[in-house]
Amino acid sequence: GNGVLLERIALNLVQNAVRYNVPQDGWVEVTTEPQQGCAVLVVSNTGPAVPAYEVENLFEPFRRLRTERTGSDKGVGLGLSIVRSVVRAHDGTITATPREGGGLEMRVVLPL
Repeated sequence: GNGVLLERIALNLVQNAVRYNVPQDGWVEVTTEPQQGCAVLVVSNTGPAVPAYEVENLFEPFRRLRTERTGSDKGVGLGLSIVRSVVRAHDGTITATPREGGGLEMRVVLPL
């Protein structure tokens, strides 16, 4: 795979996990694991609750969970769409699962 683009996957996911975390007592966890013929990257956080019906929208360009746009330092909503595009370009998959109590678990699976 393309090293620069693979790095972008990890960077964007970690930046989002930090940016969209709870301000007090929040945490971000990054793990990797080998699976049969695949490499897996998991980034989890303790962010706000994400309704399951909203998860797929987070991967669309210029879409974020909250509707605020002006005056926000949260970005413009391209990070996860870039991640999804890079993952697909490497024949991988990305899934986002809401965590009980808030936050997301983002799981990237890439073929070796």
